[in-house]
Amino acid sequence: MKLVSYDRGHVGVVTDRGVVDITDLSGIAADFWPPVGMVRLIAEFEANRARIAEAVASRQAKPLSSVRLDAPVRWPNKVIAFPANYSAHIDEMKGVGTGVISKFKASGQGFFLKANSSLSGVADGIVLPPIAGREIHHECELGIIVGRRGRGIGRAQAKDYIFGFTCLLDMVVRGAEERVMRKSYDTFCPTGPWIVTADEIADMERISMSLTVNGEPRQSASTRDLIVDIPEMIAMSSAVMTLEPGDVIATGTPAGVGPVKEGDVVEIVIDGVGSMKLPVTRGRVGDHSVWDTAKAGLAV
Repeated sequence: MKLVSYDRGHVGVVTDRGVVDITDLSGIAADFWPPVGMVRLIAEFEANRARIAEAVASRQAKPLSSVRLDAPVRWPNKVIAFPANYSAHIDEMKGVGTGVISKFKASGQGFFLKANSSLSGVADGIVLPPIAGREIHHECELGIIVGRRGRGIGRAQAKDYIFGFTCLLDMVVRGAEERVMRKSYDTFCPTGPWIVTADEIADMERISMSLTVNGEPRQSASTRDLIVDIPEMIAMSSAVMTLEPGDVIATGTPAGVGPVKEGDVVEIVIDGVGSMKLPVTRGRVGDHSVWDTAKAGLAV
């Protein structure tokens, strides 16, 4: 099943006929703030599965092209991200800045949190801040959507806590400032175009993904190449914090990261999950003296 958030508050299922509105089944009105309809739907999905199936079969659909696709989960409890999780990416970053990244892997340094407000949808595009002299890079990643509340989850049980998957880009300003600051601009975590439920994915350990910029291939990898694999991401993160329905986990980026500029078009494709084509624009907000005073160095 493919689930979407659209038109600023609606929740729907994508079918061959188009989008079927099931906002009412989430128990959250479309205009409710904060926009937690998808989180509530995920949390109660199993209990409502029959009602959702009935709604999909009986309700009218509207063309997918007629709706504005938002981030599938607009208001998660948290966004968890795993850095340095592909060996080839670690190798390519050794010559950047101080090279400290070469000493660390996700298996040894763990994860970080990315601001929830950086989440955006395919309709939002990527908006670059007006920072002079800094490169802003794309990072192609798989997004994992947590389906159940849990703490201290073992590897053997990890897959039971995965609701589904989505395409995800982890955009970053290269430099030596705190990672979270460099990765948390608005629109720096595009996700979508929908959530594909886990039962649609035959083998989550062999999901292929790729990224192009203006049609030029930049990144290509598979989840089989991850240093910290998907079950271990669930185990590691839940050892520290309680995972909640709707939480987003970014798996880390493969080799091939590179800069984007205003006017570019970035496309991410993940087999079995979907694709997003995102225009890159330049915003007017986001410059600050911190970008002038801190040294541009470690690129993670």
